[in-house]
Amino acid sequence: MDLSIIIISYNTVDLIVNCLNSINSDDDVIKEVFVVDNASTDGSAAIIQRTFPAVHLIVNSDNRGFAAANNQVLSQCEGRYFFFLNPDTIVMPGVFKTAISYMESNTCIGLAGTKIVNPDGSLQDSVSYRYPGEKYTRGELSGLKGSIACVLGASMIARSNLIGELGGFDDKFFIYGEDQDLCLRIRKLGYEIGYIESAVVVHFGGQSERQSTSAELWKKKVTAEHLFYRKHYRFDTFSCIRRADMVKAYWRIFTLGMTMPFIQDKARAREKLVKYKIYLRSSSIDE
Repeated sequence: MDLSIIIISYNTVDLIVNCLNSINSDDDVIKEVFVVDNASTDGSAAIIQRTFPAVHLIVNSDNRGFAAANNQVLSQCEGRYFFFLNPDTIVMPGVFKTAISYMESNTCIGLAGTKIVNPDGSLQDSVSYRYPGEKYTRGELSGLKGSIACVLGASMIARSNLIGELGGFDDKFFIYGEDQDLCLRIRKLGYEIGYIESAVVVHFGGQSERQSTSAELWKKKVTAEHLFYRKHYRFDTFSCIRRADMVKAYWRIFTLGMTMPFIQDKARAREKLVKYKIYLRSSSIDE
């Protein structure tokens, strides 16, 4: 088996069918497809089971989160490579063959992301060269291989034996941050993170979070950031990041409050207020 494709689905019935159809259109690679449904309420599981009988479908009774749901099926996968894919994507022809060829030609790469574009064809930012809060670190991340820090978890290929050695994702990350954490752990083992520009995947983005409020969304993101800091940085570094976040949050809340009457896009301004209030509240709790 060349490739094990793993998709975690949560209320994306209007998108996952197109995703699975795009996967099936690429027949040059011997592959298997796993879909883990995290207790969707939109009928996703029934449609997948009826329309794609070859897919290995696992239906959870509750939402276990992205990391834990991926880990559920790793032991069942037989591919030499794992391909982690979001349900709100469309895979362009030749992606899997190109990705496998890239990994086989670059043995120093442990995990690689594909090129990700928006539905209108514009490039989506999917490659990071620094980790969150890295500018506050003092030697904690020295000696890592390669220049890429992490790639977006919406579309990435990894060596199955390496993922097995790491024990998969850290399931303490419910959603957000698990791709950054995995990439950093891979680099700590001496591998590099790669980017496959010739393999293109369309990503609609954020579709599993459509039912979340702004406050819920930002709380999840900040929680993931703080988990990443506590896991990989020294306590004094985390404290420094937390203080900087609080100062920035206080200042932005003050300036937004003062200028709100003059801002045309008040919806966007309120969104920012929600974001900084979450940062302020989370940093205070961590104290």
